[in-house]
Amino acid sequence: MDRTDIETTKEPTTADLVREAFGDAVLDVTERLGETTITLTVKALPDVARWLRDERGFEMCVDVTATDHPQEKERFRVVYHLLSLSRRERLRLAVRVGGKKPTVPTLTTVWPGVNFCEREVYDMFGVHFDGHPNLKRILMPEDWDGHPLRKDYPLGYEPVQFTHNFEEIDQKKPYAKS
Repeated sequence: MDRTDIETTKEPTTADLVREAFGDAVLDVTERLGETTITLTVKALPDVARWLRDERGFEMCVDVTATDHPQEKERFRVVYHLLSLSRRERLRLAVRVGGKKPTVPTLTTVWPGVNFCEREVYDMFGVHFDGHPNLKRILMPEDWDGHPLRKDYPLGYEPVQFTHNFEEIDQKKPYAKS
């Protein structure tokens, strides 16, 4: 038998199945270091997440994070890191948002455990999660002004005191006596 006669069938990847099920909602699929990232429209995020949980066995969302790209129109990229224990597969879902009040639908209705992760992204980046049951600061004090991981957040600076410059720096402190 000639080896060219053997038909090879490749099982579709999760990304292929998401693309098939949701079509234009999938903006991009990238693979890096063995992990797939599916970039979606914001509107499709909850439906795709629910479908992945119910149809593909992604029973866990292990983390939610964001990155800030201020030079881009949709400056925030929010990324959900998913895990299917039964399939031994990891997957990332990403969405891009911008505007004065960047907003993403919450996924607490799909994976309740993302509650604190979404709160952290809100606290650090100012991304709002529409429908979140308790969207408030989790790391910074409630009265904190701004979101520290935004690229436009003003940097603070506290000079380091060493023995050779201790007195000079001490004089610049607000408590220093004139």
